[in-house]
Amino acid sequence: MERLNKALVPQVKRPENIRVMQFGEGGFLRAFVDEMIDNLNTQCGGDYGVAIVQPLERGMCKMLEEQDCLYTVMLRGREESGDVKKVKVVGTVLKTVEPYADFQSYLDLAKIDTLRFIVSNTTEAGIVYTGTDQYTDRPQPSYPGKLTRFLHERFLLGKPGFIIMPCELIDDNGYHLKDAVLKTAAQWNLGEQFIAWLEKDNIFCSTLVDRIVTGFPRKEVPAVFEELGYEDQQLDTAEPFGLWVIEGPEQVKKEIPLDKVNPVIFTDNVKPYKLRKVRMLNGAHTTMVLAAFLAGLDTVGECMADKDVRAFLEHALNDEIMPNVPLPENVVKEFADAVCLRFENPFNRHELLSIALNSVSKWTARVLPTLKDYRKKTGEIPACLAFGLSALICFYTGIRQNEAGDYEGLRGGVPYPVKDDAHVLAFFSAQKAPDAHAVLSNAALWGEDLTAIPGLEEKVDAQLKDIQAAGIRAAMRRTFE
Repeated sequence: MERLNKALVPQVKRPENIRVMQFGEGGFLRAFVDEMIDNLNTQCGGDYGVAIVQPLERGMCKMLEEQDCLYTVMLRGREESGDVKKVKVVGTVLKTVEPYADFQSYLDLAKIDTLRFIVSNTTEAGIVYTGTDQYTDRPQPSYPGKLTRFLHERFLLGKPGFIIMPCELIDDNGYHLKDAVLKTAAQWNLGEQFIAWLEKDNIFCSTLVDRIVTGFPRKEVPAVFEELGYEDQQLDTAEPFGLWVIEGPEQVKKEIPLDKVNPVIFTDNVKPYKLRKVRMLNGAHTTMVLAAFLAGLDTVGECMADKDVRAFLEHALNDEIMPNVPLPENVVKEFADAVCLRFENPFNRHELLSIALNSVSKWTARVLPTLKDYRKKTGEIPACLAFGLSALICFYTGIRQNEAGDYEGLRGGVPYPVKDDAHVLAFFSAQKAPDAHAVLSNAALWGEDLTAIPGLEEKVDAQLKDIQAAGIRAAMRRTFE
């Protein structure tokens, strides 16, 4: 079978000019940022070519070049109309650069007059000022180091700056990247004029990205290649849902109007959208998964097909979480509907135990603020959000170390892994029975004493007793009946 190349798909539209430099060649950026740019190019006559910079010494740029920088994106999932599968060859990427093999080729990108945008996804740990990068490194080990060196090259050439849109999953990613660049510039003594150019000629946008990218479908390769009619070693799969929120001045939208054909929101404040995602998508996950697992389910898809668990989730989402998201009701409701469709996606086998990792810190970040807001607004404790906490206590209490030293709980006599911080595991392994007061009063777990929230201890204590007396499923039903 022939491998994907430009001669095989001459109908694929390719831009003429490189306007975007992208740090990262992984599945997420290719099925998210590059796919959206491709939509702008093909549907609106855009001319936004991408040059990919491989941020690590080892990567996939050679494999992309072997396919003329072409690859297939397959979006699969559930929408209101039913199950969908959308397949296309993305022609956005025009070239790749490997700084570890040829550092000068990386610096030469600064000479491209049409280059205007920089995007990145170097993991959450990528936006960190190390203090150890040197100007003479070829290349600098850290992403901020590489970026600062590149920006200085651009400055020395007397050319305009950039609109920089990091996609790393940290709060205020644009602010933190700019801060790391400024610190690196100061460390290297690059001068006040360069600092002024950084501030005046460059826009660092904080962003929020949201799409589940499942990547190369290794287990499905023979059937998928047969369906495509060609071999594609850079094939990328993802869910249809996508959301890119970009915080910045109106100028950004004017220069790259991605929102014309994509789920992109340009705003002057990304925080409400971040809060919506954390509370509704992540918070719903965290509230549901441990109760559902103890009820005998193993995947998110099974949860959505289970009458009791789905009703529990929908009550938590619609009645307890949604009213405490500071966005217009229709915007929040639309996202809630999308959350349910995403959870139903038959192409993603999302294991509950993978979501259960570090549940204590997740509950604190994703659910506790909503519970507090609900209590402040209504004077009551939200039953479903509290039940998620009660289920967490049952899931963790009495865990034991196995012969390998890993912690395990028991479901129906069958062990399941429990992974969290060492102090969390040590505390719960010492608990012989679910104890609302002992758990909620332990500020080391939650960052505060949760018994100080009026009514929470009483609610959780009653739910724990109900779980022990009637079972997890019957107790769950009582939260929404």
